[in-house]
Amino acid sequence: MKRILLIGHHDVWMFLKVKSSYIWLVIMPLAFIYFIGMAFKGPGDPANPRPSVLIENHDTNFLSQILLEKLDSAGMNILAEDKKDEAERGIRIPANFTESVLNKEQSEIEFFKTSDSGDQSAAMIQMRLLRAVISINSDLIQLASDKGPDSITEENLRELQSQKLPVQLDSKFAGRNPVPSGYEHSLPANMVMFIMINLLVFGGASVSQERTSGVIRRMAAYPVTRFQLIMGKVYGRFLLGVFQVVLFMLAGRFIFGVQFGSEPVVIFFGLLLFAWVAASLGVLIGSLITGEEKTIGICVATSMVMGALGGCWWPMEIVSDTMKTVGHLTPTAWAMALMHQLISFGGGAGDVVTEVGVLLGFAVSANVLAAKFFKY
Repeated sequence: MKRILLIGHHDVWMFLKVKSSYIWLVIMPLAFIYFIGMAFKGPGDPANPRPSVLIENHDTNFLSQILLEKLDSAGMNILAEDKKDEAERGIRIPANFTESVLNKEQSEIEFFKTSDSGDQSAAMIQMRLLRAVISINSDLIQLASDKGPDSITEENLRELQSQKLPVQLDSKFAGRNPVPSGYEHSLPANMVMFIMINLLVFGGASVSQERTSGVIRRMAAYPVTRFQLIMGKVYGRFLLGVFQVVLFMLAGRFIFGVQFGSEPVVIFFGLLLFAWVAASLGVLIGSLITGEEKTIGICVATSMVMGALGGCWWPMEIVSDTMKTVGHLTPTAWAMALMHQLISFGGGAGDVVTEVGVLLGFAVSANVLAAKFFKY
């Protein structure tokens, strides 16, 4: 055991002596977490999103203001003209809206598509607009029935709306997990991505370089067994993974404000399993591939492919069932599933037994393969 620890600690020390290593170990991951988190950050709770809507209000009377308040309470993020590029759809209120309603004339609210807007939230916005219009019509009908048609004024309408309704409707999304967004997606994604990249590249490149230079052959002349040498190499890479896991979890909690749910220990343990998988794969690739530059290229490409398939680049919830199946052939998908279940979906330890078991299987398999194909 002493020799395993000595080999691992020496490898980590050699890695940390290279100052540029800190860029990929610390600076780049935190920068990616921030920028991708901002890109994926949407308004409101990801479990009940508030789509952004451009409002063109040409009516200055009270009914248009009440309609805007209804839209806000219905779950829309109201945008002004200066932020129209962020809007997913637009709503145009005509200039004579209030006057037409008070004169018992039909008034049409226009629902339109903004430039470069997608179709993902169109149905949601349309439904919430309809809910707001129905709510106003209901208030107008009740006010006219109780006090007469001439009683429709802003004061009477707001007084009616301030009354507590005898029946309350609480609606929310159901039937599937919400799509992770913001830092709740970027933190797990970049934790998994950079643990895989760093451990594969460091593990693969260093082992390949030591094989080419004859360092590993010379180590075979010392009283070190094959098992001790392999485990020492894996252990050294694993220590870097432990450092990154601790760094990411502390930064996620105190810099990016990510809540790790009720089971942060399970998240930590799952990421350690994943780090052991990546460390073993790095040693395996370094044993099979000759040439440091070629090894680095293969390690980076492998990390990118597993990151994309495993849900590091985009949430797995938005891809097809076929791509989900393909993605779950990689350890990255199971690591992402574990963290999203505990961070974004409110799950507990009992909900990630499968994910922990699969990661453990990947770790054992990668370790066995690294030992089997290790070359001096």
